Amino acid sequence: MRAIVRFFVDSWQFSLVVFSLLIALGFSAVLSIPKSEDPIAQFPIAAVTVVLPGADAEQMEKLVAIPLEQAFNRIEDVKEIESFAGPGAASVNVEFVWGSDPQRKYDEFVRELNVARASLPAGVVEIRTLRANTANAAVVQMALVSDTAPMRQMEAAARDLRDQIERAPGVQEAEIWGAPASEVRVALDLDTMATQRMSPMAVADALQKEGADTPVGPVESGGRRFNVQATGAFDSLDEIRATPLRSADGRALTVDDVADVAWANDEPRHITRYNGKRAVFVTARGELGATVFDVRNGIHAGLGSFRETLPPEITLETGFDQSVTVAHRLKNLGRDFLIAILLVLVTLLPLGYRAAAVVMVSIPLSLAIGVLAVQHLGYSLNQLSISGFVVALGLLVDDSIVVVENISRRLREGLSPRDAAIKGVQEIDVAVIGCTATLIFAFLPILALPEGSGEFIRSFPVAVLCTIAASLVVSLTIIPFLAGRVLPRTEAGHSNFFLDTVMGFIHTVYRPLLHFALSAPRRTVIVSLAIAIASFGLVPKIGFSLFPENDSPYFMADIELPQGAALSETDKAVRFADQVLAVRKDIAWRFANTGYGNPQVYYNVFQVRAQAHIGQIYASFEEWDSRKGPKAVEEIREAFRKYPGARITLRRFENGPPVDAPIAVRVTGKDLATLTALAEQVEKIVQATPGSMDVKNPFAARTVDLDLRIDQTKASLLGVPAGAVDQTLRVALGGASVANFRDPTGDAYPVRVRLPGETASPVDDLRKVFIWNAQGGALPLSEIADPGFKSGPTQIERFQRERVVTITASAAPGFLTSRVTQDVATQIAALKPPPGYRISFGGQAQAASESFSGLGAAVLIATFGVLAVLLLEFGTFAQMTVVAFVIPFGIMGGLISLFLSGYSLSFIAVIGFVALIGIEIKNSILLVDFTNKLRKEGVSLKEAVERAGEIRFLPVLLTSATAIGGMIPLVLESSPLYSPLALVIIGGLISSTLMARIVTPAMYLLLAPKDKEDAEAGAA
Repeated sequence: MRAIVRFFVDSWQFSLVVFSLLIALGFSAVLSIPKSEDPIAQFPIAAVTVVLPGADAEQMEKLVAIPLEQAFNRIEDVKEIESFAGPGAASVNVEFVWGSDPQRKYDEFVRELNVARASLPAGVVEIRTLRANTANAAVVQMALVSDTAPMRQMEAAARDLRDQIERAPGVQEAEIWGAPASEVRVALDLDTMATQRMSPMAVADALQKEGADTPVGPVESGGRRFNVQATGAFDSLDEIRATPLRSADGRALTVDDVADVAWANDEPRHITRYNGKRAVFVTARGELGATVFDVRNGIHAGLGSFRETLPPEITLETGFDQSVTVAHRLKNLGRDFLIAILLVLVTLLPLGYRAAAVVMVSIPLSLAIGVLAVQHLGYSLNQLSISGFVVALGLLVDDSIVVVENISRRLREGLSPRDAAIKGVQEIDVAVIGCTATLIFAFLPILALPEGSGEFIRSFPVAVLCTIAASLVVSLTIIPFLAGRVLPRTEAGHSNFFLDTVMGFIHTVYRPLLHFALSAPRRTVIVSLAIAIASFGLVPKIGFSLFPENDSPYFMADIELPQGAALSETDKAVRFADQVLAVRKDIAWRFANTGYGNPQVYYNVFQVRAQAHIGQIYASFEEWDSRKGPKAVEEIREAFRKYPGARITLRRFENGPPVDAPIAVRVTGKDLATLTALAEQVEKIVQATPGSMDVKNPFAARTVDLDLRIDQTKASLLGVPAGAVDQTLRVALGGASVANFRDPTGDAYPVRVRLPGETASPVDDLRKVFIWNAQGGALPLSEIADPGFKSGPTQIERFQRERVVTITASAAPGFLTSRVTQDVATQIAALKPPPGYRISFGGQAQAASESFSGLGAAVLIATFGVLAVLLLEFGTFAQMTVVAFVIPFGIMGGLISLFLSGYSLSFIAVIGFVALIGIEIKNSILLVDFTNKLRKEGVSLKEAVERAGEIRFLPVLLTSATAIGGMIPLVLESSPLYSPLALVIIGGLISSTLMARIVTPAMYLLLAPKDKEDAEAGAA
């Protein structure tokens, strides 16, 4: 190490070049590193949704969910399989073991899905897959708004906008929402068709024959190849109306005789509005790893010219733009960064102006190397990595402080600048390396945390570790070179005002206090340890949580009506909720959705699948104030509760990996009736538990469906082929695209045959439908079926290939999710489910269990890693114990800080405790190492302990003060995500700095081997 220090001190020209190069590379990395609101993460989760119109929940379970579960279960490393089967749709979610390759597992998932397609029933109209990663969230959500423009015109404008956005660099995909496809509707007149004894299939088959638009094949002539295409597509509505038909008695008819032909839009399944006006949404997703600002700039570059092409009655509103949030967050964190630098500078003033300037050089150098390393490791600049850099800011100067302070002391003793730089580093290089090693060991295990929680926060420890490691290199190379050339050769006893003040405190307050403590070291240690242990009694009062709410201004309003509600009734509730938000001056914009969830705009909030009884409003406050915001949220919730017949809830986004709900209780079993009864008991318990709100039991209501009740024996005797009834009714009710229509511009539109739409008596209408038999005759459906109503479950949920009912809830404002969950669990423990049925917990309870179990292992690794470093450095268990004895005093301060601030013991706060272990031990190493050096020089035990305490007090105080100064802006930010972490470290450093400066010397005095002189004095 001496050779390296001498090289950088003597080769000052080379040192300057290295210094300049690192600054330049770091600046370049800051400009080019990907920037996003949240960490870039890929989760080993894949999902598929299958749409089969007309099927009820039990049919979707039997025909879709179970076969797909069996297929996906063949994949290796499957951790959990969860499925939802509801009327007309089913989804299957597969979570693989964390640590497996997400891309490879998704490929295997798609492969098994393709194999299973053959076993899915006929009539499936959509199969959509999803791979979970942070790039699935839209970076922009725009709206084409008009109350008067024809929907065909808005649809065309949306397609043009989508195509333009997808050409922008960095855009992965753009999608259109809320624009029902235009079509030519052939609306059947059932009364006329019944009179003519015609089946809907007669109309469908006739149009399919006349309107086919398919290539015939190629021909070759004259050395050239031509594709021959039949011109079967319809090009006018009259042509469709004139399509010939034939009744059952042989009469010649046309489509116009039995149906109404007109332009229409596909059945509206997704109604969309922007700020209360009819709209079509367009969203764009960025590529994984793309910088949100680059994506945004590419999209907005062409919006000006696009607006000029819009008709005057259509306007384009930008609405949600993720780059605005990211810019705001980066601006705030940048401001905090500058404040932290100023606070660190203030804490360095006791070193002197020149010494402080030398130490401050380590900040840009270490950060430059840190950002460069983070970029090359594949991480982005996001709220967590920036927080890591801010945390590191208060730690990275520690090594430089110790080096500069020791070189300054040697200069004051009269050594030359060169000798002072070399000898000053040589005296403490082992201690500095040991200190940094303990700090690295404190953060290193966080990198290996399992599950989604570890994936989410990983960029935080990466940023800290890269910067801290860089600071060690800088402190042992560049800093000695600068210190040897910049620091003044002041005489001993001459210093600055700030140093005089600190030294005055050491001599007048600390020295007498230390002397008193060392007069009875055993009493000092016992009393101090008792105080620290007593602080652990605050843990139950603090409470636990996983990840806090996101402090962005965005939120979701979820609207849910009873299963079976018509889309029009759901829309009334959505309009009500939208109006509640519209009258508030603190709301910036609103995207309202009926029949569908809002497109995904946050990485752990997935889009709700299409259901007529649900709606969702995505809205934003003008700005989010952590003090006034909760009151505004509660006011909105209170207004939502006034709407009868619908559940309208407000949900703010949360950090961390995706979870089912804050509180989730699973009831597992086989029989639906038994599950329903158990779920009702659990629901009542959750509702009665103080602090619970928005309790939801999917089995609380049942859906009412039409049951055909087909007599299969009679149908067979009458010659009705198997599947003919289903095929005919699918055409009549769901509609079938049977031909193409081409307009003058060449655009193709489907020709769809179906019933007119909503009907007053669906059972009577079904009896009017005629079915073809094998002999070509038409039979009324009533001859082989007796249509009627039946009730069934609204949805069937399955977990790990078993039926399950999940009762979900949230914690009311002022209540911790962990405490409410514990109260619910206590009451549920008294329930005695029948054999074969069980009750378990999901949601945050399951996620916290998995995350904290991994964190427990990380704490053990960090603790024993630090202890191993201490053993290597000091060689004895006694001195290792002396250094490690500081740990409980830091934990004490962290717990007190959380208790006084009102924050819970969250996952991030626990990480703060892990980091605190390394930081506070780092200070104790300096004290014990210097005490050992004094004893080797022949100083007696007690004198060495007292002198080391006084001499090392200044660097320990300064390193703690700089760390605290770097954390203060994070606390002032009042961020629920990283403020608890900063509070833990600040509180822990204050308590450990104050108490350990007394307790560590006392422990050393008790455990260190006695000198002969000390032993004789003790005997006397």
